[in-house]
Amino acid sequence: MLSLNRYQWTVLFAAWLGWGFDIFDSLLFNFVAPNCVPTLLGLTIGSPEAKEATLQWTGILTSLLLLGWAAGGILFGKIADQIGRTKTLLFTIILYAVGTASCAFAPNIWVLALCRLVASLGIGGEWAAGATMVAEVVPENKRVEAGAILYTAAPAGLLLATFLNLQVAGVFLKSSPETSWRYVFLFGLIPAAAALFVRLFLKEPERWQQVAGKQKPPAIAELFERQNLPLTLSGFLMAVTALLTWWSSSAFIPVVATGLAASEAALRGLAKPETQGLIENWKAIASNSFNLGGLIGTLLTVPAAKYLGRRTMFALYFLLSGAALLVTFGLELPPEVRLYLYFPIGLTVFGVFGSFTYYLPELFPTRLRATGAGFCYNVGRIVAAGGPFLVGYIASQGANSLQSALSTLFWVGFVPLVGLLFIPLVIETRGQVLAD
Repeated sequence: MLSLNRYQWTVLFAAWLGWGFDIFDSLLFNFVAPNCVPTLLGLTIGSPEAKEATLQWTGILTSLLLLGWAAGGILFGKIADQIGRTKTLLFTIILYAVGTASCAFAPNIWVLALCRLVASLGIGGEWAAGATMVAEVVPENKRVEAGAILYTAAPAGLLLATFLNLQVAGVFLKSSPETSWRYVFLFGLIPAAAALFVRLFLKEPERWQQVAGKQKPPAIAELFERQNLPLTLSGFLMAVTALLTWWSSSAFIPVVATGLAASEAALRGLAKPETQGLIENWKAIASNSFNLGGLIGTLLTVPAAKYLGRRTMFALYFLLSGAALLVTFGLELPPEVRLYLYFPIGLTVFGVFGSFTYYLPELFPTRLRATGAGFCYNVGRIVAAGGPFLVGYIASQGANSLQSALSTLFWVGFVPLVGLLFIPLVIETRGQVLAD
């Protein structure tokens, strides 16, 4: 990576900022849901009714996020092939920053859902533009490393969201959980600074400039033509397996940590402020464990992809993802041990996403690259959207919401194991150059 020139590093950094803040904005709701949802529904925070409603609405709003993410990714992937990667990156960052910050002013759950939908369009569109731009600008022999480095922005974004929520809701405003979540959402405006950076320092990749306006605009239907269909299926099946697993489990990290901490606080006989402090601290432990595992797992896709190949890499990550989820949620474990077991979940379930930033752009030629990568990565979210909804709904129906959530998440562990059946359809791209 030391051979990259200054501009190539600038492109990588700009895309890294865009993707990191993308994850930051998309996950803020998950942290504030235990306080946000009951407040907007007029329920008492911490009550059984509030816990059930939080599980159900976390599933609903996460599924809505994924549907908007899918629509934005497909739409802006096509736009990026038409008007350019840089312009699309700029617009999508502004869109998700404004959408997330608007959640702070939501008077009810329906307005919150609308604001989340607006943000999700930009969140989905940013990935297609940023990943494609990096793949086209860096040298061929550094594409895998650059793609993995780009995805380390996701753990960084989650770390930032964890830190800000802990400081706002767990320290400065821990005695005001009914209002602290609004201040957390206001931090969603931070990505606007990344948009300014993009505007000032980036230009369109030469690969795109060479084909822009010289060939007919890309069409999604082309992805299903005979020569492209195997590529589309390969990218889509790997993405949908990873996405369904990730969102079905990660969306409920704060909810599970909250339930575990609330039970522990009741055993200790803690007062309300101390209970809230323990809840926010345990949410941070679980999220940081998941985040650290994700960071390491993301970087490990580099040697796995280069030495084992893409097909074997996906098989290994899916197998280990299933094992991590089944152990964490299937065994009787002390609550704090369960929190730290989010590390191997992050290592595998989160880590595999480090590969998509280079694998999906590798599959398609330049004029279809953002369209194809955006379609595969984001249409999978339409299928994945059902995961959080079902997990939230099923978990909310049990008499013990925490135990119901843990039992439901155990079954999520079989999703990546089913994904192993798709491995023979994976197109191996190791050693190939980008097609023009």
